[in-house]
Amino acid sequence: MVKNLNPGKQGLSIIIVGCGKVGVTLIEQLSNEGHDITIIDKDAAKIQSLTNLYDIMGIVGNGASYSVQMEAGIENTDLIIAVTDSDELNLLCCTVAKRVGNCAAIARVRTPDYSKEVGYLQEKLGLSLIINPELEAAKEAARILYLPTALEVNSFAHGQAELIKFKIPEGNLLDGITLANLGQIITTEVVVCAIERDGEVYIPSGDFKMAKGDIISFVASRKVVKSFLETLKFKTKRVRNTMIIGGGKVAYYLAHQLLNMGIAVKIIEIDRARCEELSILLPKAVIINGDGTDEELLKEEGIENAESFVPLTGIDEENILLTLHARQVSSAKVITKINRINFKNVISKLDLGSVVYPRYITSEAIIAYVRAKKDSMNSNIETLYHMFDHRVEAIEFLVEKDSAVTGIPLKDLALKKDLIISFINRNGRILIPRGQDCIKAGDTVMIVTTHTGFNDIQDILK
Repeated sequence: MVKNLNPGKQGLSIIIVGCGKVGVTLIEQLSNEGHDITIIDKDAAKIQSLTNLYDIMGIVGNGASYSVQMEAGIENTDLIIAVTDSDELNLLCCTVAKRVGNCAAIARVRTPDYSKEVGYLQEKLGLSLIINPELEAAKEAARILYLPTALEVNSFAHGQAELIKFKIPEGNLLDGITLANLGQIITTEVVVCAIERDGEVYIPSGDFKMAKGDIISFVASRKVVKSFLETLKFKTKRVRNTMIIGGGKVAYYLAHQLLNMGIAVKIIEIDRARCEELSILLPKAVIINGDGTDEELLKEEGIENAESFVPLTGIDEENILLTLHARQVSSAKVITKINRINFKNVISKLDLGSVVYPRYITSEAIIAYVRAKKDSMNSNIETLYHMFDHRVEAIEFLVEKDSAVTGIPLKDLALKKDLIISFINRNGRILIPRGQDCIKAGDTVMIVTTHTGFNDIQDILK
């Protein structure tokens, strides 16, 4: 259960249109954070089951209908979020809402045609945010293939800083040394901000001793990430080729990015008409019409020599089995896309390499916006990532004006336990903070913590 850290402060009034996977993730997280939620969906059974599960209002109907929005209380709503399966319906919901109510509006828009026009649509329709989960999932996968040692690569400070997750292999330099020792051996400016061991997550202090099998998350300026990993004897060369199974939207976006990075792409897709479309959209990619779950075909197309392998079928179980198969027959870097969150404990025990959850990418961008809108007087949330199955949050705050956290050396701030300040971004320069450094107005500051629900930079104080 997420604790609402500011119980005295009122939550926002939010309408969510569409109760698919992303809608349900948003309902779960936003109702836990103390917001007043009304949901709209055409499926009466879905509405019934969700209103029974959560303390929310539900309306059965078309979310783009003026009368349905009026019934949902659009005139007094702070924010409408449209996440139905239809891009057009989502844009229409937001357009109607903006005409009737004085609310912010967020739409999920996934079609490649529209994704090229996001800036135009956002400005002309007055939307606060347009989010494309498939494009964001592809960006995450591309970042990982650029640095294949990593399990996850998240960027902050407009790409100037990166949060990297990796596993300590046997015999590695880190095996058996404390964080304090690491600082003596390696001069690179990095902060180890979270460590998972045997299912437990720690925000480590200097006397924490690392061991093989630990999953480490560290933050560094983008410029020094590779040299730090090279010092630890990790390979940092990006992959030269990739095999993608499935030719949906994520596959298109990922292939497009990889080809631009000079990485060779082969896509195996079962639907002949889609193969023809992809060969026009991606003339530099090799498109194979065939069943990507056929072992013989995979062998024929060179899975054993592929440097990376990304199953992007619409079926989680297929993606998982394909990853496990690739693990057995090749030394490829694998990325597994998972849409559903069921059987999480089972999934986390499988060796799936890097796992990408498109629904979480969408919900995190929206929750970051909601928290920033809620009641931050002195700061604004720029970026939010959940780590280690939502047990840790990494939040980047823009410090807008002086407050109780500014102008005081970090060593003198009364910080909450289980919290680390990972970097200060001052005018585009990434500072790895030391005790005598101070936060100033105009900085962006990234914190990593096991607490949840921070809205404002001052929430870091006891």
